[in-house]
Amino acid sequence: MGRRSDHSREELHELIVGEGHRHISEVGFARFSAREVAKQAGYSIGTIYNVFGSYDQLMLAINGRTLDLWLQFLEERLAQAQDDRLRHAIAAYFEFAMMHRHAWAALYDFRLPEGAVMPVFYQEKVTRITEVVVREIAAALPDAFKAEAPALARSLLATVHGHCFFTLTGTFRLMGGVDPLAAALDRVQDALAAYQRKEA
Repeated sequence: MGRRSDHSREELHELIVGEGHRHISEVGFARFSAREVAKQAGYSIGTIYNVFGSYDQLMLAINGRTLDLWLQFLEERLAQAQDDRLRHAIAAYFEFAMMHRHAWAALYDFRLPEGAVMPVFYQEKVTRITEVVVREIAAALPDAFKAEAPALARSLLATVHGHCFFTLTGTFRLMGGVDPLAAALDRVQDALAAYQRKEA
């Protein structure tokens, strides 16, 4: 198979994750093949399992790369925002999903076996993205309700995700929807407006 002694374990990890992310971005989770990743990396399938231990750990590493890219993309978009940061955050959610359709979908298509524990490194990546959303929601809430930002952020993330997912699958258009991004933003603004009325 060749190149078996060309890389350190750390280099192999990076090489395989890079090839895996490229592969899943091209073909999607349903057609993802660890054997094809090994072939493109120039190593045997056994090398992948020696480095990652299991298919599940390989997928978590690949999806972790997607989460890293997503966080970077979100922070870059927010850094460019002059105002209405939530609009920019929601637009970034849609834009990233559309730019990385297969890799983004794999975050949700892949599931660990029942009872398996999510590794700390992966949970931390998810948490970092969630914290950005909580931060922006908290900034938009009246002072009296800022403590509710984490719970509200989870609910609004589900709303935005649903609109985005329906967009990618064509379901939103099938149901007669025209502008899913605007619709998602409206739902978020409706929720925040309710808190403004509570304060009044």
